[in-house]
Amino acid sequence: MSTMHMGGGRGHGAGPRGHRNDPLGLRGADGKAPKVSVLKTVIRLWHYLARYRGMIILLVFLTFLSNSLALLGPFLSGRAIDAIEPGIRAVDFSRVFYYAGLMAIFYVVSACLNYLLAFNMISLSQRCARQMRKEVFEKLMVLPVSYFDNNQTGDILSRISYDIDTVNTSLANDLIQVCTTVVTVTGSLIMMLAISPLMSLIFFVTVPLATMFIKYHSTRIHGFFRNRSAKLGILNGFVEEIVSGMKTIKAYNREKTTISRFDIRNNEAVSAYFEADYHASSLGPAVNFINNISLSLISVFGAILYLLGRLSLGSISAFILYSRRFSGPINEAANILAEIQSAAAAADRIFQLLDEEPEKADVPDANELIHVKGKVELKDIHFGYVEDKPVLKNVSLLAPPGGLIAIVGQTGAGKTTIINLLMRFYDPETGTINIDGHVITGVTRKSLRLAFAMVLQESWLFHGTVYENIAYGSEGATREKVETAAKAAQAHNFIMQLSDGYDTVLSENGVNISQGQKQLLTIARAMLLDVRMLILDEATSNVDTRTEIRIQEAMRTLMKDKTCFIIAHRLSTIQNADLILVMDKGSFAEQGTHEELLQKNGVYANLYQSQFG
Repeated sequence: MSTMHMGGGRGHGAGPRGHRNDPLGLRGADGKAPKVSVLKTVIRLWHYLARYRGMIILLVFLTFLSNSLALLGPFLSGRAIDAIEPGIRAVDFSRVFYYAGLMAIFYVVSACLNYLLAFNMISLSQRCARQMRKEVFEKLMVLPVSYFDNNQTGDILSRISYDIDTVNTSLANDLIQVCTTVVTVTGSLIMMLAISPLMSLIFFVTVPLATMFIKYHSTRIHGFFRNRSAKLGILNGFVEEIVSGMKTIKAYNREKTTISRFDIRNNEAVSAYFEADYHASSLGPAVNFINNISLSLISVFGAILYLLGRLSLGSISAFILYSRRFSGPINEAANILAEIQSAAAAADRIFQLLDEEPEKADVPDANELIHVKGKVELKDIHFGYVEDKPVLKNVSLLAPPGGLIAIVGQTGAGKTTIINLLMRFYDPETGTINIDGHVITGVTRKSLRLAFAMVLQESWLFHGTVYENIAYGSEGATREKVETAAKAAQAHNFIMQLSDGYDTVLSENGVNISQGQKQLLTIARAMLLDVRMLILDEATSNVDTRTEIRIQEAMRTLMKDKTCFIIAHRLSTIQNADLILVMDKGSFAEQGTHEELLQKNGVYANLYQSQFG
């Protein structure tokens, strides 16, 4: 079908209440910033990993085995040192080489296992990212039009790209680090207790200090990372907006102004990045300082115990190595925590999108709209995108089957809003809309929208051939039918002048053809549909007057006995309409044929005189 998103910004400002007043996406429905639990976010992320339980078990086993082998290194190193007899300087080289050889073997095997671990972890994280992107994209397909009216395209793209990449990177790296930290810290503590329980008491002082420091700062960091992700989304939204309007910017010589506006958003993003990274990076040095204190205490007490004959040099050396392995992961934990906070902030934005309310489901007993004749009736419609700011006020109209209905009026009068309601992109606050006597809220949205063909002022084309773009809403359309529709839309001649005719590949949004030619293709797309109702919203605004007249004649023949709704500013295109509705301030000020309205000498006559003098 040739329907596409109708921007809510036309004629009613910012659209429905919601996100425009909260561009960062940091506030809830009550207007207050939500308190997001990092633990809840991590648990929710775990559900993506839990789908691959077999791989998780394998990764845990590899982590345990590789780190256990690595933990034997300090023990063997201590045994090799003890092979040296103090005082007589005798060395048992066979024992030294034996323990050194074992160390080399264990470290090599551990390194190989770590390689397998990293390879499988990357594979797992990519699978999770793929599933997450799939869910986000599928969610976008079921969200109401109001969501896209109220959120910047660049911000949505930022969530599906940058935020998911951030989560993916964290899953690939941080999960391994967390597992490694658990195994290494636990194993090192057991080995240190086995060597000297007395010296191990040092960590019962320093570890709680480091833990309290990390916990204190972690409660602050999450907000900084969440703000960073939101600021980047705003920056991406602005860049996407500017790139799409580059011709206009150059035409109006607004490059310097645009650069200054970009600088403001860029500086905000840089400040957000600096603030988040600064507070995150301060954790590592502080925790490392605490761990260095513990190492100093170990050196002092180890020397005393050696002098007292309580410990050998090898045992002291092994204890120091284990203490470094014990404190190293704790130090890394501070950095891992910062990365997890960043991933959690990105995941918050992803889950925020996934938790958006989808388009309202059809009522349980909804009927299929079949055998449509095209009788459309609006009864006492009242609607506003923002509460207490109505756009339509008690609007009523009756379009008979096969009627050509034109809707005119000044910008912001509510013309496009009527189309939004007919397609159920929005539902009226009060009043009903009937098609062939069926209230549209009682029929399925799919059957309702398939009953219309739509051509908008903003012509949308995708990367594909001309044939594929015209046949977009008509699966299995033959080349002959596509060409017939293109000829009726006055598009066949220019298509045949393209390099490969109907097989010419159009670039994204058809930038390699003119705006008028794009419009003709979307009109041909609508003509190809076998429907009983047609909506034209400024559909011929980008073609010349002569072509427009020919298109109108072709449409009139092709859409015979079909109900047509035409929204137009150029009154020359609607003079043959069966009924012209003149909108003014949200209601119909006048209605009638072209001649009848001119005789009334009212709003329509003033509009006509302003165009034709």
